[in-house]
Parts: sequence; C-alpha cells; structure tokens
Amino acid sequence: MNFDDWCKVCEQANEHKISAPEIAYAEMLPLIEDFTKEYFIVMSLNTKNQIIAKQIISIGSLNANIVHPREVFKFAITNSAANILVGHNHPSGDPVPSKEDIAITKKLCEGGAMLGIPVLDHIIVGDNRHFSMKEAGYI
Repeated sequence: MNFDDWCKVCEQANEHKISAPEIAYAEMLPLIEDFTKEYFIVMSLNTKNQIIAKQIISIGSLNANIVHPREVFKFAITNSAANILVGHNHPSGDPVPSKEDIAITKKLCEGGAMLGIPVLDHIIVGDNRHFSMKEAGYI
C-alpha cells in the first residue's frame, strides 16, 4: 500500500468499536505493516470507542521515531476525541517495546490525563504479531 492509498483509508471513519487490543491491532495492521520505516499513528475515538479519524503523526527511520505529545493531542482535540489509541510498527518484525516506546507511552498517558483524553492503548505492530502496552501493564 502506498502513502496516498494509506491516507485515503485513514480518512474513512468506521463504526468498529475498539473493545480489545486485538481489534485495535486488526485496524492498524493493514495500514502500517509493510512500511520499512517506523510510522506512528493515532486513532481518535468517540465516547463509544468507535474510530472517528486516523492519522500518521510521524514517520521515523528504520528503528526510531520521534513523536511529540503536542502533535498527538492536536489531532485528538481537532477531532473531538473522547479517547485515543496510538500505535506504530517495528520494521524489524519484533513488536517488543524499546525503552523509548515505554517512555513515550508514559508521556502520552500523562498528557491525556491532563487533557481528559485518555490513551486506551499503544499497540506495536510486528510480523503478524502485536504488543499491547495496556495488556503488559504499562497503561
């Protein structure tokens, strides 16, 4: 999938309720699995945890990505999100989080708590596998 196709998919809201990490993973997988760089995305959710918008927040390198909470929450606020889900891919195929992944998750959760827009999960996508920060106890 090329970048333009991805953007078209991201513009389409849907009525899927995100009620488990596996559902969030299924929503993210087709969008970021084939990239050779790290792509960090945000999904804005309504009060029923249905996706109202998706967007790439940043594009990194093969093994790193700089994500700023300001950009994440700017997108969430613009879309009147009640909650957000964030995620990114690991081009290496190994979805185990790095220290930086854990640190940004903590920072985003703190920002979300202050703004009243909770981060429900941070999903890391690898080769047909995923890692849920919520399931692992980081959120």
